Amino acid sequence: MNANRWGVLAGVLAMAGPVAADDWPMFRGPSGNGISKEKTAPATWAPDKNVLWRVALPQHGNGSPIVSNGRVFVTCAEDVDGARRSLYCFDRKDGKQLWVRTLEFGKREITHKTNPYCGTTPAADGKLVVVWEGSAGLHCYDFEGKELWKRDFGEFRHMWGYGTSPVIHDGKVFLNSGPGARVFVTALNLGDGKTIWETLEPSKGNNDNNEGGKPKGSWSTPLVVKNQILCSMPTRVVAYGAADGKILWTCDGLRFDKGDLAYSSPVLAGDILTVTGGYNGPRMGLRLGGSPLWRTDSKENPQSIGSGVVIDGLIYQPFEGPNAIDCIDPGTGKNVWREARAGGAFWGSMVAAAGRIYVTDKGGTTVVFKPNAQKFEPVARNELKEESNSTPAVSDGRIFIRTFKALYCIGE
Repeated sequence: MNANRWGVLAGVLAMAGPVAADDWPMFRGPSGNGISKEKTAPATWAPDKNVLWRVALPQHGNGSPIVSNGRVFVTCAEDVDGARRSLYCFDRKDGKQLWVRTLEFGKREITHKTNPYCGTTPAADGKLVVVWEGSAGLHCYDFEGKELWKRDFGEFRHMWGYGTSPVIHDGKVFLNSGPGARVFVTALNLGDGKTIWETLEPSKGNNDNNEGGKPKGSWSTPLVVKNQILCSMPTRVVAYGAADGKILWTCDGLRFDKGDLAYSSPVLAGDILTVTGGYNGPRMGLRLGGSPLWRTDSKENPQSIGSGVVIDGLIYQPFEGPNAIDCIDPGTGKNVWREARAGGAFWGSMVAAAGRIYVTDKGGTTVVFKPNAQKFEPVARNELKEESNSTPAVSDGRIFIRTFKALYCIGE
């Protein structure tokens, strides 16, 4: 694939502010679609190969690293109870810890054992960084670690914990709050944290379950497309106006017999948006504007946690069970191919850089393959031998990976 094609793909979505080409400033990169402009990136590594630096982290965590203006940020709890929740800042060049800011939350909240505390990814614009810590609030720091503002949105209790990540775009912070009893999407002024708009999502049942007693919740990070904020909510897809939060359109269909669940982020291929429900939920395709195209609802649906990428009009998506990688036609929802032996269970999302696709499985092995419309074309399987539920960050020819034990910088 030529460099021009990759540039077009990376520019499909509106950029999240004036970032450098080598920054990865939020979950799934500068455009939130997992696409990097990088022309070079390491293809192979191991604990004793191409590791430029490694820094230990105090606890397990699912949040992914970001890279902005020479800094690497990652969230991590200081204890297994999540009473102390931290944002770490490291020097991109050598991994030196520049600062850490710890929130003394002071109490234990319920979560699932597979979702340790601090499971969110920060977002930055080169000068400011924001981090969402569920019931401990949304916090903004400058790049020297000074807290500039914070917002307390109340308590968010769910049996599976929290995990949505903030998005920065056009001087605003967008957040899908929850899961919990009160769920809303909000826009805040990045400079002072004041609310620009807040739109509630209707919900029935209690914190954990819908009115039928089945699990409910959204852990989906919003996708910014021009003037729209697109988010997979528990029962439907919602498009919010970026300026005022008004609901522009909706599309029902994520509810199914196991519950009302959304884990992965929406994926845009041209003007077709694809979304996948959690817990073996349905896969849907719809036009921007809310017109449904297709929906697959089957007991054979894979478990979707990580989000996919779009290359040359095809979606490549990882799944947790079966441990597969699919190549999907967005126009029909049908698989072009499925590779069921690519790796272990995938919780992390895919990223694309340097003509390759990267995705890390729960065992800490990053599967590297080339986009290919005919078949799965493997390049490498890179083992770090440490568990990971996170998504790699790509910045200036380097790859940053968070495992349950450490933060890695990979480079050749």
